[in-house]
Amino acid sequence: MRSNPNRRNPDFWCEFHIDHGHKTTDCRLLQGEVEQLLKLGYLTYLFSEKGKQAFMKNRQVPPKPPSPKRMVNIISGGEEVNGVTYTAAKKVSKITITHRKRVRQVLEEDCITFDDADADGVLIPHNDALVISLLVHDTNVKRVLIDPGSSVNIILLRVVNEMQADGKFLPKERTLSGFDNSSVVTKGEIILTTFAKGVVKDTKFQVIDIDMAYNMILGRPWIHETDVAPSTLHHVIKFPSQWGIRKIRGDEQNSRSINSVVDSSIQNNVADVK
Repeated sequence: MRSNPNRRNPDFWCEFHIDHGHKTTDCRLLQGEVEQLLKLGYLTYLFSEKGKQAFMKNRQVPPKPPSPKRMVNIISGGEEVNGVTYTAAKKVSKITITHRKRVRQVLEEDCITFDDADADGVLIPHNDALVISLLVHDTNVKRVLIDPGSSVNIILLRVVNEMQADGKFLPKERTLSGFDNSSVVTKGEIILTTFAKGVVKDTKFQVIDIDMAYNMILGRPWIHETDVAPSTLHHVIKFPSQWGIRKIRGDEQNSRSINSVVDSSIQNNVADVK
């Protein structure tokens, strides 16, 4: 507002500055960008020494997840993988994310992109599924499939029992259909907390009691709620947070170890994916 008043646009009004020249929404967007830059550690050179000390003292850092009490490693699977589809990798960039009434501005510098550096250590070419390890409830769970083709999050009953999270289990039958029109009836549903690089979400899972190559499947509900951009090609997922873009690398060794199971299932279940 220190500019020449004669050069300001008289058609724009700012409720914050109570003056002409720009829109109130522009002020709010600028404030959000400045706050985001401060969270990322920029602009601190503009502070006085006293202000810088106060900022660093109160600066938020990603919360530390609880130490896992147990680990779910490998669960022997059968020759059928129900409700699993495989999709091509997508490159995603975004500036504004809108979810119902929730709107978050993401700086251009925080756009989610993938490049060759993201594939460091990945054996290419490959056709592996995107499998990660994730802290869920109080348990470090391996063989977690990231599946944008699944409309629900799935967890095995055996894993729930190993987590000792039975108290959160709600018996509720629901029929899930796979890509070959096979179906499985769920045992119920459960809400468990997922911890992803400081991003904490209470996530609803459908509980099934079958043999499956994965301990857990994170489908579109978790992917969309966390704003995850997955890349099966680079074997990594990325998602925004108040501390910038976070990244979780896939477990390629675990993914390859179950390829024979998946290949066997596909050979026995040739069908079009809906």
